[in-house]
Amino acid sequence: MNGIWIVVLIIAGFAVYAVSVYNGFITLKNRVNEAWSDIEVQMKRRYDLIPNLVETVKGYAQHEAGTLEKVIQARNMAMSVHENMKEVSESENMLSGALKSIFALSENYPDLKANANFMELQRELRDTEDKLQSARRFYNGNVLAYNTKVELFPSNIVASMFNFDKREFFELAEDEQAAREAVKVQF
Repeated sequence: MNGIWIVVLIIAGFAVYAVSVYNGFITLKNRVNEAWSDIEVQMKRRYDLIPNLVETVKGYAQHEAGTLEKVIQARNMAMSVHENMKEVSESENMLSGALKSIFALSENYPDLKANANFMELQRELRDTEDKLQSARRFYNGNVLAYNTKVELFPSNIVASMFNFDKREFFELAEDEQAAREAVKVQF
């Protein structure tokens, strides 16, 4: 009789442990999803600011149409890519690079640089970029916690039983060294 109780207690203990680990995975998964949502909010804000910025620059730099077109193309591509984290990261990095080229243009056009609307849009985009960078760090921190739990023993057993797969980090692509370097403005 005591042997049966021991087996029942072991099974009950394992069940409590499995439920606890499962609930932990759900909590971490939801934190990762929330963090991704924060990134999407900041990306949307940036997407909404870009057309206003391009229109402001057009008024001062008509012969820079190629640069402005690249920004619009990068924005449209970034808005349309949502398949996997690598594609999202690459398109967002291209957009950031294109935006840097617009701000570099302002150095060649003193009237544009002095324009209050341009300055406000530039400030808002800088603020959005800072928030986006913070949201990326928050997301990556949550992904790290989630992935660690997916890989650690014995929680990895529960992870494999319920198909909790690792998530990708939001990072610069290895082949995009130019995105890691500061924009060089020459006079």
